[in-house]
Amino acid sequence: MEQYEKLYLYKRIVQSKLFIDKNFADNIDLDNIADQACFSKFHFIRLFKSIYGRSPHNYLVSVRIEQAKKFLIEGDSILDVSLRIGFDSPTSFTATFKKMVGKTPSAYRSQAMVKRLAISANPLLAVPNCFAQTHGWIK
Repeated sequence: MEQYEKLYLYKRIVQSKLFIDKNFADNIDLDNIADQACFSKFHFIRLFKSIYGRSPHNYLVSVRIEQAKKFLIEGDSILDVSLRIGFDSPTSFTATFKKMVGKTPSAYRSQAMVKRLAISANPLLAVPNCFAQTHGWIK
């Protein structure tokens, strides 16, 4: 019986994580996420953190930042990215991005563009060296 209860609890927590993954760009908060798992928010935070090693809010922010990286690599503006991923202002987005990634969104985008240009000039830069050597592409 206890195993069934644990499985049921895990299923509800995973359901809330999937809700975050799907709705990260919306204006969701802890109440919305905890409602998906049908737990009180304080109990939910403890369970989520014990399973995923971080709070639901920290997980939501990390999902948003990972999506922002993808949009920045595509060349989107910082304002557009911040609004697309659910931040209220580009200032808060920039501060959070810099805190988590270690560089500003514009620096990240510039670095990604330089890397993309280097790879387009020499495609072997994108291939791991061990793979290239195995196939005789480099000596």
